[in-house]
Amino acid sequence: MDNQANGEHNLIESLVSVLVDPLDDTVQDISAAYHLKHFADIMPGGFFIYRADEEETLIYANEAMLRIFQCDTMQEFRELTGNSFRGIVHPDDLEAVEESIKEQIAHSQYDLDYVEYRIIRKDGRVRWLDDYGHYVRSDSVGDVFYVFVGDATEKKERQVEKIETWFSEKLKKEQELQAQLDKYDKEMKVIHQEHLIRLEMIEGLSVDYESIFYVDLDKDQIKAYRVSERFRKQFPEHYVVRKFTGFDADYIAEWVYPEDRELLKGVSDPAYICRELERSENRNFHLNYRTYEKQEIKYIQLRVVNVGGEESVSQVIFGYRNMDEEMISEMKQKKLLKAALDEATLANNAKNLFLTNMSHDIRTPMNAIVGFTELARKHMQDQEKISNYLDMISTSSEQLLQLLSDVLEISRLESGAVNIEEEECSLMDIAHQVQMSILPRAAEKNITLSLDISNLKHDNVRADKGRLSQILTYLTDNAVKYTGVDGRVTIVVIEKEQGGAQDDLVTYQFAIEDNGIGISEEFMTTLFDPFEREKNTTLSGIHGTGLAITKKLVDIIGGRIEVFSTPGEGSRFIITLPLRLQESSGYFGASEDAVPHFSTDKRILIVDDNEINLEIEYEVLKDAGFLVDTAEDGSIAVEKIKQSKPGDYDLILMDIQMPIMDGYRATRAIREMKNPALAGIPIIAVSANAFEEDKRMAMESGMNAHLAKPLDTLRLYKLIRKFLKE
Repeated sequence: MDNQANGEHNLIESLVSVLVDPLDDTVQDISAAYHLKHFADIMPGGFFIYRADEEETLIYANEAMLRIFQCDTMQEFRELTGNSFRGIVHPDDLEAVEESIKEQIAHSQYDLDYVEYRIIRKDGRVRWLDDYGHYVRSDSVGDVFYVFVGDATEKKERQVEKIETWFSEKLKKEQELQAQLDKYDKEMKVIHQEHLIRLEMIEGLSVDYESIFYVDLDKDQIKAYRVSERFRKQFPEHYVVRKFTGFDADYIAEWVYPEDRELLKGVSDPAYICRELERSENRNFHLNYRTYEKQEIKYIQLRVVNVGGEESVSQVIFGYRNMDEEMISEMKQKKLLKAALDEATLANNAKNLFLTNMSHDIRTPMNAIVGFTELARKHMQDQEKISNYLDMISTSSEQLLQLLSDVLEISRLESGAVNIEEEECSLMDIAHQVQMSILPRAAEKNITLSLDISNLKHDNVRADKGRLSQILTYLTDNAVKYTGVDGRVTIVVIEKEQGGAQDDLVTYQFAIEDNGIGISEEFMTTLFDPFEREKNTTLSGIHGTGLAITKKLVDIIGGRIEVFSTPGEGSRFIITLPLRLQESSGYFGASEDAVPHFSTDKRILIVDDNEINLEIEYEVLKDAGFLVDTAEDGSIAVEKIKQSKPGDYDLILMDIQMPIMDGYRATRAIREMKNPALAGIPIIAVSANAFEEDKRMAMESGMNAHLAKPLDTLRLYKLIRKFLKE
């Protein structure tokens, strides 16, 4: 079989493979197959394919074939013909037709046949067809016939009329009939040749490729079907045939980018082509390379497709196409798809995680609320139990409210609806207020909550007081929450060295340290993700809602957060933040042991029933240069103030819990004195009662400020300076 017929057969094989299994990825040239199908669908004459086996099953029929039989759909055509070539042929003609086809194929060099036969249309009318068949032998899809047919009824009627005339008039001779038959045979051959040419063109042509060549490796020939400007020197016209070996040497030297020339040279080597095609599952391969044209780099793809038999490589197609736009589009599309996929994956994971954890976190307090409510209903007569149940319901309600508040806060931070409002503030006040707010929860677990500001030199700075307080509160509360009974939590404010490009900027570190359960190395990577939690929640219950808020707040105010933790030993959260000093910023000495010195004519009265506390406060104030007097309870203090003259006492440090007369009553008694100078002496509460309720009661009794024990000397000095105007 010549190369043309072989190429035709390969194309038919591809078409049959596509028709039988559209998803078959082994099809040699699916593009050409689909082009052939399209051509067959629109051609005016009938075209069909059937298997060359005993059943002669129909594989395909075009629209023209359906119209010949007056069928609207392929399914209707299959039903009318029994889905077989035998159902197409009139029963009276079938045996002769099949015998004729068999005989012609056996003696035809090109496996061609021509037969005439009758058909029975859907309406029952009998018509004649001219049948031009081609037998294709294939190991991959099985042997098949593809057939071109035309309505020969009128022609046959004319033949019959002529024959009848010949018989009737006895004017026709046998030679005339043979001449007519020869004429038909000649017409058939012309039609067949034209068809082969069309198939060959369909196989090679594609709008995607600027240059297309057919290569016969056995004959070392290459034929041009489509030629771009780059190959015009080698192929001035279409269909030019030349020697394949080295055909692209001039093209490579003139057009191809220097660094890609060696890559492309191997493609004109038959051994290289055979090796690459045999290695490829789809019987094709491609190379991407660059051309250099008018100082502009273009990307070209060469695709080599085997169109010969599967057992050997002899005929191939070379296709060259410009892939600039495709490459750019593909890269953009891949980037967009990856971004969309990543975003969708993250969003889906976040959604699932959010819903899972929210469900758990909401259900836990809700279960408690529902459960204790039901228990309260069952024990309406037991006031003690009802009181306990109400306490549990209240606690669970607060947990649920806090959870919802955290969710809203995260949403607000994510939306960017946060404003930074810097103001002059005291770092010592902020730290102390955080300590006071957490002390009640720490006391419930007997946790020591201390404040270390020994390294704080400059107290007054400009900062977002609310955000900084929120950050420290979150971290301190988290430390208390995950520290066991009798544990330790410390708030440390560290002032780093001043300097840099702006002398009024100082770096501060706020550290929250605990000896709690610690954090696993695995969880450290997702610590600040919302609703993330340790896998072993039965041991820790750590979740990242508050920490996620904290991280976002730190980022918003321009700080940095670090975490150091050892499971079972504790954690240390460090916030590093540059802050601008105020001109009025207080300075508490250059060293840790330095003590500020006040005017020596200022007298302070210390009121405390504890001898140790009295001694400590006495020495602290004496070292600072004050004149100090003491009273063991509130009644003694009131009496000393009554007997004094205005100016004898400048300030009072008042304990709260004392025998005979507590600090609240003593303060009220002083404030009720008739002498305004005595009634107006500043009074600072110094007490172990550090709850908000205690602070409120101190203010209501007439005190000016509240200091919690253990005594924070720096805060004490600041308050003294404030009230004495030092």
